[in-house]
Amino acid sequence: MNPLSPMSVTGRLDALRARLDGVDALVVTTLPNVRYLTGFTGSAAVLVVTADGALLTTDGRYRTQSAEQVAAAGAVVDIAIGGMGDQRSAVGSFLSATPRIGLEAENVTWSAQRVWADLLTAGELVPTSNLVEALREVKDAAEIARMERAAAIADAALYEVLPMMSDGITEEEFGLALDTAMRRGGAESVAFETIVAAGENSAKPHHHPGSRPIRLGDPVVVDFGATFEGYRSDMTRTFCVGAEPEGDMARVFAVVGASQAAGAAAVRPGISTKEIDTVCRDIIADAGWADRFEHGTGHGVGLDIHEAPTVSQLGTAILAPGFVVTVEPGVYLPGQGGVRVEDTLVVTEDGARALTRFTKDIHGSLN
Repeated sequence: MNPLSPMSVTGRLDALRARLDGVDALVVTTLPNVRYLTGFTGSAAVLVVTADGALLTTDGRYRTQSAEQVAAAGAVVDIAIGGMGDQRSAVGSFLSATPRIGLEAENVTWSAQRVWADLLTAGELVPTSNLVEALREVKDAAEIARMERAAAIADAALYEVLPMMSDGITEEEFGLALDTAMRRGGAESVAFETIVAAGENSAKPHHHPGSRPIRLGDPVVVDFGATFEGYRSDMTRTFCVGAEPEGDMARVFAVVGASQAAGAAAVRPGISTKEIDTVCRDIIADAGWADRFEHGTGHGVGLDIHEAPTVSQLGTAILAPGFVVTVEPGVYLPGQGGVRVEDTLVVTEDGARALTRFTKDIHGSLN
């Protein structure tokens, strides 16, 4: 595959500054947020953003990497390198005259808050929520290109290993083969722990793959994704191995397929995420299985596998071009099996486009 054009974070720090209502600075400790704002991908960092400056602190392992990545991404950020004490001193000096300092409430533990309070004695600490995450909801072209590449890697990997499903392979063996194929195809890692759930296990939405063999006639839920340059894909397909589903399971396949198709067709600018959930949920409820669809319809995807917005009855977001969300309704019949079908879609100017393109044929037909 051809390399993608470099990522640029130019403008993101200024966009965050425009959101600093009620605080004079933000201490960013969530690593995906640090990466989004600066381009730095290390495993240890703190970013401090004020109205007229920014400071990134990390340790000596990342002395060269941090400088290279920040420069390549186009971020205007000072960098302080050192041990934990040195980093804290640098942050304290940087914020010594700052009256109101925001902390990321969802990421900072009680003990960490006490450390920051002891360090930043001249300022008032203020809990903040969703300041960076709200910016991350709308993806730019470079972000979408990376998610599309991740999805293509995942699609190709499933095409490669799907014939193994009819050979008596176990859930965990199939999952390992799929993960290996994604890495061989260019993924830097899996997007999350791959789910392979066969037979009665497919009624467990987040089943951990085990030693159960995949048998003729089994429903098999495969929920997986790839990561490419930090950005993730997410897709679920449910197959019926070598036979047609029967009885209740035949209806479940049909109803979930219709629900997912309707939900995906509803994704467009101006619709609320709650409305999308309702579209999917009503079809399943009309079939008599309202109580067997026990999770939300979807979620945002990007640097994290689950990020804003939520697509559920609790969802309040209004979609706009650049949002990337999943649509993944499911029905689960304990002791029998379950079906979930999921695509990741990017909202366009006049609708949506699926990034995940694997066939929804329940036998995996490539035709």
